[in-house]
Amino acid sequence: MQIALFRQSVFALLITGSCFAAAPEPFSDTHKPVLHGRHWVAITGKPLGATAGAMMLERGGNAVDAACAMLAAVCTMYDDVSWGGETQALIYDPLTKKVVGINALGVAPTGATPEFFKEKKLKYPPAEGPLAAVTPGNPGGLMVMLAEFGSMSLKAVLEPAMQMADGYPIEAELVRKINNTTNAVKLKKWPYSKKVFFPHTGQTNEAPRAGEIWRQPDLLATLQKLVDAEARELKAGKDRKAAILAAYDRFYKGDIAEEFCRGSREQDGLHAVADLAHWKVKIEEPVMTAYKGIEVYKLTCWTQGPVMLQALNLLENLDVQPMGYNSARYLHAIYQVMNLAYADRDFYYGDPDFPPEEPIRGLLSKDYAKVRL
Repeated sequence: MQIALFRQSVFALLITGSCFAAAPEPFSDTHKPVLHGRHWVAITGKPLGATAGAMMLERGGNAVDAACAMLAAVCTMYDDVSWGGETQALIYDPLTKKVVGINALGVAPTGATPEFFKEKKLKYPPAEGPLAAVTPGNPGGLMVMLAEFGSMSLKAVLEPAMQMADGYPIEAELVRKINNTTNAVKLKKWPYSKKVFFPHTGQTNEAPRAGEIWRQPDLLATLQKLVDAEARELKAGKDRKAAILAAYDRFYKGDIAEEFCRGSREQDGLHAVADLAHWKVKIEEPVMTAYKGIEVYKLTCWTQGPVMLQALNLLENLDVQPMGYNSARYLHAIYQVMNLAYADRDFYYGDPDFPPEEPIRGLLSKDYAKVRL
């Protein structure tokens, strides 16, 4: 029934959009339709993901509730992100009237030292597999965002993702990615990946078929543990924030962390429970520049985001309008601006948690942009 309701909501959204379609927009050189919303807009790379956000907003949730529901949904769909990935978010806090950044970047386990990889006769750490894995950032990022800036329960925002983990029609795009020869070899190398992505063992085509109901029972069980942790705290009289953070602790300090690390060690990974327990989501101040009076925010150099702010500062010193949109002169100017910004990125940007300190404020100054150009 839950699955049916979720699918019906997708259908209802499509029907509503067609019933109230506006007059066609004038032709645009970018071929991207303009999106409109009276009260809110929920946008992500997948229709089911956007629907998850729309459901939260329809139920009275705020933008962060919707974002968390969409993040959970697209992670469950492996839309180029997963539950093992990282969260980068910018949130406008109406109480303080400030923009805050969410840094849920995973880090390597403490055992991933240069000496370890030298002993393994590896020149560099592997690019994939357990030895390449960092702390899962998305679960923590989602729960901290929700606890600090959301209004709904963890159970509510995880509901669409849990319905999908219980089974949803897998998209042809993901099936193509799974069946890609290079990807298939990598996925089949690891027992759990093979179990999840190739359920038809022994058949000519072991991957799911497009439209087939694809189930992820272990993921569903993990999400249910988070919801159960929240429910126990609420039953004990704790407030919403404390209950969500109890679920956070269960993931990073409790039985989920222990199971994660056990699975990592089984595949020769390095994660220890202490690595997960010591990892924290950071709420930080983003960097900003004003492009012709419009404030543009980015997370700091760990995302490489400031490179785009540098490009805007450089671009502000050029009069591109007479060049004509997408003309050869226009494209050449954009290309050269990006070249300069990326050259600074490659030379100056690094991990802000380790010395030397990156001169981000100086790189983002208007005076520097004039000199750089």
